[in-house]
Amino acid sequence: MLSQKAKYALKAMLALANQENGELLQAGDIAEQQNVPRKFLELILLELRKQGLVHSHRGKHGGYTLAKPADTITFGQIVRIMDGPLAPIPCASLTRYRRCVDCADEKACAIRRAMRQVRDSAAEILDGLTLEQARRGAAHAESLTT
Repeated sequence: MLSQKAKYALKAMLALANQENGELLQAGDIAEQQNVPRKFLELILLELRKQGLVHSHRGKHGGYTLAKPADTITFGQIVRIMDGPLAPIPCASLTRYRRCVDCADEKACAIRRAMRQVRDSAAEILDGLTLEQARRGAAHAESLTT
């Protein structure tokens, strides 16, 4: 399940993607526009800055802007930064694989196979959806209707 933190991060990044020509947007404005608690948003923006997805500018006219073009930042990147791996269980993860201690035969494990399919499907959608596509409303509409 998507955490509230990841949801707020996606909302903030979409708000920044909507800015023209890298215009700065202050955290308070994002919080108000997106109905996100400001203090929580500031922590999220700090993490996104540390991960190279946003730039921050100090001062009276400071604020935040995307560090990369909106068509190069995917939902998958943002979700992984906020929530970690997409896999619902560690043995299905590609980036943080960890064998389950209660599994006798990992290769034959039906649960692992199913959760790997869940992970792969989620990754296909989230890694294939950029901020620019979502901003324009092209959010894999064909996938969402099936």
